Amino acid sequence: MPFASLGLQPDLVQSALEQGYTQPTAIQNAAIPAILQGGDVLATAQTGSGKTAAFCLPLLQQWLSRPRGILRQPQALVLLPTRELAAQVGEILRDLAQALPRKLKVAVVYGGVSINPQMMALRGGADIVVATPGRLLDLLDHNALRLSAVKTLVLDEADRLLDLGFADELGSVLDRLPPTRQNLLFSATFPPAVRALAEKLLNQPLRIDIEQTAATAPDILQRAIEVDADKRTLLLRHLLAANNWDRVLVFVASRQAADRVAGKLHRNGVSAAALHGDCSQSQRGQVLADLKSGRLRVLVATDVAARGIDIARLPLVVNYDLPRSPVDYTHRIGRTGRAGARGEAISFVSADCAAHFKLIEKRQQLRLTRERIDGFEPTEASAPAASLTDPDGNGGIKGKRKSKKDKLREAAARQQSGDN
Repeated sequence: MPFASLGLQPDLVQSALEQGYTQPTAIQNAAIPAILQGGDVLATAQTGSGKTAAFCLPLLQQWLSRPRGILRQPQALVLLPTRELAAQVGEILRDLAQALPRKLKVAVVYGGVSINPQMMALRGGADIVVATPGRLLDLLDHNALRLSAVKTLVLDEADRLLDLGFADELGSVLDRLPPTRQNLLFSATFPPAVRALAEKLLNQPLRIDIEQTAATAPDILQRAIEVDADKRTLLLRHLLAANNWDRVLVFVASRQAADRVAGKLHRNGVSAAALHGDCSQSQRGQVLADLKSGRLRVLVATDVAARGIDIARLPLVVNYDLPRSPVDYTHRIGRTGRAGARGEAISFVSADCAAHFKLIEKRQQLRLTRERIDGFEPTEASAPAASLTDPDGNGGIKGKRKSKKDKLREAAARQQSGDN
């Protein structure tokens, strides 16, 4: 179906074409008409399927159809879990609005930078606000904006926003929104517990589940290479030299690991940089821009880069450290093989995490042949399967320090058990 058949105004159809949206994807075909009808939507579709445009285009049409008041008041609020996602969605909205007959004002606000420029930018109001929850609450506390006119709320990467790590902040934001509004929830994954929370937020939602088929599945070659943990950096350097990859996104488990691996690569002549939560916003923006442009060959990142970051034609993702959960595995490898391009995802499997990788395979319904690279054959024996813990279906490795999110989950589970 062409965009014109989805109920979009001609100006928006033309704008979409100018931005390279020639044919709607499956999620866009299903979501755009539903959103324009005004009801709540719970949408699940694979990474790289066009979810952002699926809500941005109808948001812009809703904005065009409403009369503009004397003062700009936000009519739509888009919440996201990371700064990079917020910046990316703001950029897409602005690009799509370039050719429209009215001038759109998008306010993109997130933490990690000074609040003062964002407060200044909100003087005179905004039409659409794109925000991370914490900084939005800061701005509300400073009376920098009001949400009383918001008619549409979008939760992008909704499963992350609904988990316990964001629960308090999200609840505070919801308390300040009009009770009558349209709610749109988008994500690549909705674990059962999170889906239950989502449905409490929604009012008779239309559920859209775009199932992955052989025709629509990302073209990603998935590989698993066995290697001792202390040889992973040497193996990474070997693979970079042997395959001549121009851009690689490497995922690690911690900020310290990101700095350490990027530093070792850089000292050995590989243009590499780290991306993690301790980086300033200017640093984060610069390294992403450098990777996209080709000035940077390897970006070593924590899971801050696992969700929603769109790097066109990224050829390779490497799981230097395995993700904590199968859901995170989906989001990580989804950074490659996007928009019809072919990609590759390599996981380093050391002895102490072999059982955990088997769990990821089970949840992903796949079985990968274990590869060995000459000169890097593992010498350590795999840990017994009994070392694996999977209390809630999200994975985890016994002996590893628990994350804040894991601790919050366990506390909530204990409280619920006590209540029952």
